[in-house]
Amino acid sequence: MRLLICAGMTGGGIFPALAVLQALGDKAQEVLWIGSESGMEQTITAKYQIPFKAIPAAGLHGVGLRQLPANLSRLWRGWKQAKRAIVNFQPDVMFFTGGYLAGPVALAGRRIPKVAFIPDIEPGLALRFLIRMADSITAATKDTLAFLTRKENVDITGYPVRADFRKWSKTEAKKVLDLHARKPVVLVVGGSSGARSMNNAVFAQLEELLQIAQIIHISGKVHWQDANKIKNALPVQVRQDYHVFSFLEDKMGAALASADLAVSRAGASSLGELPFFGLPAILVPYPHAWRYQKTNAEYLVKKGAAVLLPDENLEQDLLATITNLLANPQHLERMSKSMQALSKPDAAKKIAQIIVQTANIKKEVQTL
Repeated sequence: MRLLICAGMTGGGIFPALAVLQALGDKAQEVLWIGSESGMEQTITAKYQIPFKAIPAAGLHGVGLRQLPANLSRLWRGWKQAKRAIVNFQPDVMFFTGGYLAGPVALAGRRIPKVAFIPDIEPGLALRFLIRMADSITAATKDTLAFLTRKENVDITGYPVRADFRKWSKTEAKKVLDLHARKPVVLVVGGSSGARSMNNAVFAQLEELLQIAQIIHISGKVHWQDANKIKNALPVQVRQDYHVFSFLEDKMGAALASADLAVSRAGASSLGELPFFGLPAILVPYPHAWRYQKTNAEYLVKKGAAVLLPDENLEQDLLATITNLLANPQHLERMSKSMQALSKPDAAKKIAQIIVQTANIKKEVQTL
């Protein structure tokens, strides 16, 4: 089977696609990953030795009139380059997880069978367009159905997580990250690029936080130097409990497995990675991302697995929210169980099976 992948530029699109590819194993004999020229996909795919084709990409949602012509031009060039790549590769099936490129790549391969995965509860603009052309649609939760006009051929699979997440026990994860048992562990992560408001809130209250917890802080590359300077200025007695990283990939599973509480944006990965580890969370939806993150956060809050903290209240309420949760271990345990109940550990395998079935239907039609 020749598989073409087009994933969103954020971790919420890239990592589910990677998890599904891992689940496919040798069923995907040839793979081509189409991604943006400036995204993080190329770095990650290179590590896994996945053939990658970069093409121009640009968004349309929320774009001003001055920028719109340039973005349309980039999408046009992306469509032309995608069409050439598809003609050369001749995929049996295409797998999409959203992102700017989904539309032009899907149009370029309009006669190729398509499987779409909706990582967020509410599909983004590109996926709404793509769903009209998809042969099979998969989604992380059944709540997504409320946002779809087309509900046939929709499989609720859960959110696929990477195979390496399965190897981490809490004990091994703490050992790898040099964590001890004297204080609970709080993981602060603002997404693949970090989050300035979350970082600033942590910096402002860092010494107080370190009195009650060990902090794993994924700051993002842009803010890592500032975070490291702040760490070096901490009193010696708490400095060892502040573990700051610009980005975690290989050890992200260890960070999730070792934590007792997460402070996180509410991107698509919160619907899969937090449940996989049963990790209760304080969710801080990114305020400028339409309403996708707010919808994700409200879903987890409704299930009793998380609490919602608005971005504008971060500096005022972060310390108190963390303190109150850590001081109530019974409540935290109930949140953990509620989060764990949402886990779908076979999601990657289920989506992989749908991709194989979709590719096989094409082959059967060709032989008729």
